[in-house]
Amino acid sequence: MNLINFYISFHDPIWVIILSAALFFPVRQLIWVLYVRKKQKTQGSVSEEEKKTLKKRATLTSVLLCIVFSYLYVSQVFN
Repeated sequence: MNLINFYISFHDPIWVIILSAALFFPVRQLIWVLYVRKKQKTQGSVSEEEKKTLKKRATLTSVLLCIVFSYLYVSQVFN
């Protein structure tokens, strides 16, 4: 199998996955902090169980956001 042909055919998906993975953790942390601060403004304090729920919500949001952003970025830069 020729690696050059493999790379050319899977060039964009590879870069989308790499960029999404690189962005995931900082974006998730940022979104989670924003969720917790918003909850603290309305309630005053946030329990550990609420923080876990907000972390799950931030994970889902950041996965979707990172994949969409990575796809758009790769399609604009590499094409």
